[in-house]
Amino acid sequence: MSERYDVIVLGVGGMGSATVAHLADRGVDVLGLERYDIPHSYGSSHGLSRLFRLAYFEHSAYVPLLQRAEELWQDLEADHDSQLLYRTGSIDAGPEGDALVEGSKRSCEEHDLEYDLLSSSELTDRFPGYRLPEGYEAVYQPQGGFLRPEECTVAHVNRAHRDGATIRARERVVDWRPTDGGVRVETDHGAYEADRLVITAGAWAARFVDELEGVAVPERQVLAWLHPTEPDQFDPERFPVWNLQVPEGRFYGFPVFGVPGFKFGRYNHREETVDPDAFEREATQADERLLREFAEEYFPTGAGPTMRLQTCLFTNTPDDHFVLDTLPDHPQVAVGAGFSGHGFKFASVIGEILADLALEGETDHDVDLFSLDRFD
Repeated sequence: MSERYDVIVLGVGGMGSATVAHLADRGVDVLGLERYDIPHSYGSSHGLSRLFRLAYFEHSAYVPLLQRAEELWQDLEADHDSQLLYRTGSIDAGPEGDALVEGSKRSCEEHDLEYDLLSSSELTDRFPGYRLPEGYEAVYQPQGGFLRPEECTVAHVNRAHRDGATIRARERVVDWRPTDGGVRVETDHGAYEADRLVITAGAWAARFVDELEGVAVPERQVLAWLHPTEPDQFDPERFPVWNLQVPEGRFYGFPVFGVPGFKFGRYNHREETVDPDAFEREATQADERLLREFAEEYFPTGAGPTMRLQTCLFTNTPDDHFVLDTLPDHPQVAVGAGFSGHGFKFASVIGEILADLALEGETDHDVDLFSLDRFD
């Protein structure tokens, strides 16, 4: 006999833990299945800090979701024993007229967000850790900051447990199939049945959803922590989180927090599409060199000795927008995937959306941008 639940959530990382918590809060009998530890460092929801920014150049439609996510993070933090969201302000910077800067300004103006537009010299005067070339400009938005991803996952799991959820770690899902009454999920420990299924499997999502093949593509990512030669310039009180477009690519970073070193990375690092079960998990000297050369050029007082290097996984869609939808042939299955290196800040509201989709097949949130059929 298989155990029976209302909903099963496949994957209990950043998105899955939030989904389990929202479902349990609604009184749903929910099972979360995770192949690794909770939390773990094999996927996308780790690294001590993740950007939170309301000025969103990617598309202004994200801003209402961010505002709801902010409310939900604050609610979760009030129910947790340590801080989850830290305010530093956020910087979006690049050459004058660059799409990153213009998109950030546009999202602030469309949604009445406070911001300052700074020249490169004004940016350095206010925040000395930044040393951008003449002719660059930056959007400073004071509500930005960073989240603690591992602690956010723990907080969601703790809330889910208090509300009666069952979560099993170290249990790998082998396969799932639709049934007349819902779904059947097989693991390396046994089998479970449920009325509904939510798939939040990160870099492994395409293995469980045929429609995501070639749509949700895993990519190797590397982060560096370098010890600043002027440490006070990189304290959270003096160093906003940032996105920066330069000829070498688009980079992002954080103040010193939690471990020695100021943290940063390059989006799509070395553009390495990978098998999430078989790739170079150890950072290399080539990885370090790429990141160090960037820091020496644009954050010279941050480019001291290397303290730490770490890999993670992006799962990218062709347009870098998320997938939040139910499956066309199996409406009892909801999918959250393809967060393309900018999804974690949304995890709290994505959990709410996926709970809506699982239970109702629709959500009041505007998720038209994230439909699966856009790739048909």
